[in-house]
Amino acid sequence: MYAFISLRPMKNAPLGIDLYLQPTFFADSDQPDIQRFVKNIIGNELDKTKIAVKLYYAVRDGWKYNPYNIDLHHTSLKASSLFNRDSKSAYCIEKACLLVACLRAANIPSRFCFFDVRNHIGVEKLIQVLKTDVLVFHACCEIYLNDIWVKATPAFNVELCDYLNVQPLEFNGIEDSVFQEYDSKGGNFMEYLKSYGSFHDIPHDMFVMLLQENYPHFFSEQWSKAMLKE
Repeated sequence: MYAFISLRPMKNAPLGIDLYLQPTFFADSDQPDIQRFVKNIIGNELDKTKIAVKLYYAVRDGWKYNPYNIDLHHTSLKASSLFNRDSKSAYCIEKACLLVACLRAANIPSRFCFFDVRNHIGVEKLIQVLKTDVLVFHACCEIYLNDIWVKATPAFNVELCDYLNVQPLEFNGIEDSVFQEYDSKGGNFMEYLKSYGSFHDIPHDMFVMLLQENYPHFFSEQWSKAMLKE
């Protein structure tokens, strides 16, 4: 038996690119709230790069960044769960998940990538909570546009960046929008320490394992009760 190879050029698209268009458990792009949200944001726009840019800003600034309320329940990490909250806030993985789901709903291939980062500004309280200045598994999105993968980080909303005196990450659909390294005065803001690669969906078990390894006090009942009182 012979295997026939298509001569149609792939234009650098990886095999199985359609995988990154499909809904998953966490990036539930077929959920009605997400479908409505995407339709309202993109309107009649047909250009995929412009659609991706519109969705990026809608997620970046539509939900405030909040790293202090992390719910590890599977259903709470679903992209659609962000529409069922009293306050429009989320942390980086949740916002990346929503953007991935929205992009897939708009028929744009997208996936997750994760990093360990060190944040240098405005994190005194967070360092007290984490007991370290390293944030593990910081999330961003990879979007397939114009025959290449580009990265976009929708975590930090513009109001937060203004408060921290940091330029917000802009996204044009052509260049990576990830490395928010300096504040407006040239001081260090964020340092990327480690990359975990690309993922089709949120690797929930891996995420929880890394939290347990790096922040074991999170899983102490005594610590949890103290934080709830705070």
